[in-house]
Amino acid sequence: MTPQTLSSARVTQLLAAARRSRILVVGDVMLDQFIWGSVSRISPEAPVPVVDFKSESFMPGGAANVARNLSALGAAPELFAVIGQDDSAQRLRKLLGEQHVGCGGLVEHPSRPTSIKTRIVAHQQQVVRVDRESRGPVDATTTGHLLESIEQRLKGADAVIVGDYGKGVVTQGLLDELKDLCRKRGVWLSLDPKPVHHLNLSGLSLITPNRKEAFELSGLPDDTRATDPLKDINLVRTAGRLLNDISPALLLITLGEQGMLLCRRSEKPIHIPTVAQEVFDVSGAGDTVIASFTLAIAAGASPLEAAIISNHAAGVVVGKVGTAIVTPDELTASFGR
Repeated sequence: MTPQTLSSARVTQLLAAARRSRILVVGDVMLDQFIWGSVSRISPEAPVPVVDFKSESFMPGGAANVARNLSALGAAPELFAVIGQDDSAQRLRKLLGEQHVGCGGLVEHPSRPTSIKTRIVAHQQQVVRVDRESRGPVDATTTGHLLESIEQRLKGADAVIVGDYGKGVVTQGLLDELKDLCRKRGVWLSLDPKPVHHLNLSGLSLITPNRKEAFELSGLPDDTRATDPLKDINLVRTAGRLLNDISPALLLITLGEQGMLLCRRSEKPIHIPTVAQEVFDVSGAGDTVIASFTLAIAAGASPLEAAIISNHAAGVVVGKVGTAIVTPDELTASFGR
C-alpha cells in the first residue's frame, strides 16, 4: 500500500467497525456562531465593509466539534468539558443532543461563560471573528469533577481524544491524570496540542500539530520551506526532535495544501499528499483529522491507513463552509474518486 491507495472496500470495512467504537472527548468546547450576509458597500463611518444580514446559524465548536465529527462517522462519542450556566450552554447541549453526542460529562461552572466564537461571513469569505470567552485555567475542584466522570466512563472505551484550544480546561494536572488512567487501562490517547501552554506532552499515543504548532513545540525556526515535505530539511528535523523529546507513539503533522506527514520513531516519515478538490474554509479541519484518525485506529486500521482516511476526511470538510463534518457516504465517495 502506498500513501495514495486504500480500497473503498477496506474503508467500508473500517467504517462498519467504527460504529462499534466508544470514544471519550475531553477539552475546551465552544459555540460557533455564523452570521451570514453580503457586502455591496463600504461604511461612510470607516473604511470597512457593511454586511447586510441574511441569516445566522450555530454549531458545536472546539472539542465539541471533534465529538460531532465522531458521531457523524457512526461512533458513540461522550464529551467531557466545562460550560457556563447560560443560554449558550443550553443551546450547545441541544445541538449536541441532536447530533447524538453524550453530554453527561459536561460540568457547569457558575462563573465561567460558555465560549462563543462569532464569525461574520459574506460571499463565503470570513470578514471578522468576535470571541467571547474566559481563558484562565479551570480550578482544581472543577478539574476533579471532570476526572471523576472520565474515570467512571473509561471502562470499555476504545480511545480518548484531548482537544486543547487554550481556554483553560486542559491543564497539566488534567493531562497527567488522563495519561495515567489511559496507560493503566491500555486506552489510546490522542491530543491536538496548543504550544502556548508549554505542557508536558510525553507519553501520548498520538499528537496532531499543524506545521506552525510543530515548529513552536520543537523550538526550531521555520525559515525555509520545500515543495516536497520529505525534502524539507527543517520540517524533517522538527519531526525528529518531537519524536525524541516528546516520544509520542505517532506524530501526524498537518501541512494544509501539502497534506500530512506521518512520523514514527526509527522509521522514515511518510508524506500523504492532500486530496482536497476545493478549499472554501479550513475552520475545524484539525478537529476532523484527529477524530477520523483516532476512530480509524479504534476500528482496527494501521497508522498509515488511519492517516490516509483522515486526509480524505479533511479534504471533504475544507470544501464546505463553517465547522463542517464528513459522513461515511462522503468519505467513501472520496476514495471512489
